Amino acid sequence: MRADRSWRGYSLLVLVLTAATAGASLLAVSIGAVHVGLAQCWGIIADHLIPGLVTRTWTAGQEQIVWQYRLPRALLALLVGAGLAVVGAVLQALVRNPLADPFLLGVSSGASFGAVVVLIAGPALLGGLSLPVAAFLGALLALGLVYFLAQRGGRLTPARLVLAGVAMAYLFQALYSFVLQQAQSGRAAQQVLFWLMGSLGGARWDSLPLPAVVLAGGLAYLLVQHRPLNALMAGEETAVSLGVAVHRFRVQLFVLTSLLVGVMVATSGAIAFVGLIVPHVARMLVGGDHRRLLPVTALLGACFLQLVDLAARTVSAPQELALSIVTAVFGVPFFLWLLRRRA
Repeated sequence: MRADRSWRGYSLLVLVLTAATAGASLLAVSIGAVHVGLAQCWGIIADHLIPGLVTRTWTAGQEQIVWQYRLPRALLALLVGAGLAVVGAVLQALVRNPLADPFLLGVSSGASFGAVVVLIAGPALLGGLSLPVAAFLGALLALGLVYFLAQRGGRLTPARLVLAGVAMAYLFQALYSFVLQQAQSGRAAQQVLFWLMGSLGGARWDSLPLPAVVLAGGLAYLLVQHRPLNALMAGEETAVSLGVAVHRFRVQLFVLTSLLVGVMVATSGAIAFVGLIVPHVARMLVGGDHRRLLPVTALLGACFLQLVDLAARTVSAPQELALSIVTAVFGVPFFLWLLRRRA
């Protein structure tokens, strides 16, 4: 009976979060330099999905704004927010450190370095290497270096992990800053620098399939592996005693998280603090069981980044703020609170 109540409460929470995410997305599509009513937004979306379903009450300009620009941007915010939040939850379980997230461990900086090299040098100079592949390789390299440097006697040390992550973050930031400094076009370098701080301004329909497929596949795999994740969170000795091949499982998770971060960075730039804040809030709501934690984390991350992007577009309109500026407003106090709590 208690288990049934627990699952009913969890199902209700998921429904509430889904409704909140949908509401945030609808607001994001409606609000902007040109206001489009909520009913008109629904009508435009419905008319494109099922032509002739509703009576047209909008102009051609409003239709283009909603369908070509705002809706792809809102959907990309959902995908990137969910992806970064899930990666944060996995990394915190993987290294058993509540401060772990893609940005702090240098993974986002590694992915950014790979992306910047392609953006500045061009794919032709790198053997046709695409932006997502370069970002994935950069993320994998950074995470591998952090993992290697953080080990002591074959074990991961939390303090060394954070220090190694910070060091790798600075290293890759210096590397892509050097690449930007060598760029022949100062305007191009400035645009890339703004993108590096997080921006969804380049969202188009053709930029959605790759992050959607990677996120769906990665989340499905992680949900299947929720028991090994729970065991790993309890400690390496516990995981081994429960039959988990810890080294192989860690390698699999390293590759998966690097792929997720690489794809998200390639589409939106490096966005800080999403992977740190959201998993902790999700644990406060549903606990540490990854079967429940991961879906709630994905929904919270999607809703959070949707609201962050909405704030970035409207707070200083018509100028758009970089997403990492807005997330830092929430992330820095949360990080300090987390440090104080851990102490």
